[in-house]
Amino acid sequence: MNRFVILSGCSGGGKSTLLAELQRRGHTVIEEAGRRVVQAETRAGGHALPWVDMMAFLRRALEMARHDHAHAPRDSRQWVFFDRSLIDIAAALQALSGDPVLPQVQSCRYHPRVFLAPPWPEIYRQDTERRHDLEAALTEFERLQHAYPSSGYTVSLLPKVSVAERADFVLSALAED
Repeated sequence: MNRFVILSGCSGGGKSTLLAELQRRGHTVIEEAGRRVVQAETRAGGHALPWVDMMAFLRRALEMARHDHAHAPRDSRQWVFFDRSLIDIAAALQALSGDPVLPQVQSCRYHPRVFLAPPWPEIYRQDTERRHDLEAALTEFERLQHAYPSSGYTVSLLPKVSVAERADFVLSALAED
């Protein structure tokens, strides 16, 4: 059984808080490639930042996400949760470039159920690494709602409840699969 589970969805929808809770419960969490690219590029004074060169940013993030998938623990009895995935990045790159990028990542498979955080304007916040506004986050969410099913995944929307209840929801749904 594939134990690589994607948590994705709307930016600012509570994914990081949920992932921290799942990690606290003993599961492995693979941090979002995009955030790590922004952090590295900022430290290095680089240009592969979404607000400077989106194409370079997405290419770096895609490379990092491929590496994450290839090197994630495969022998664990616990779930391995990915904060976003290759699908997110490939869908964004495809939308930007018009090139068929999604088919290029199909060989890197995850658990068939993907959990998407829906838009949650009440908790959305911009920060130094998330500079886009809620409207851009909503556009991203709509793209993901199409990209995952078209890539063969079943989407489950995360309920807007406490972080503990969200974690219980995810683990319960996975136990049923």
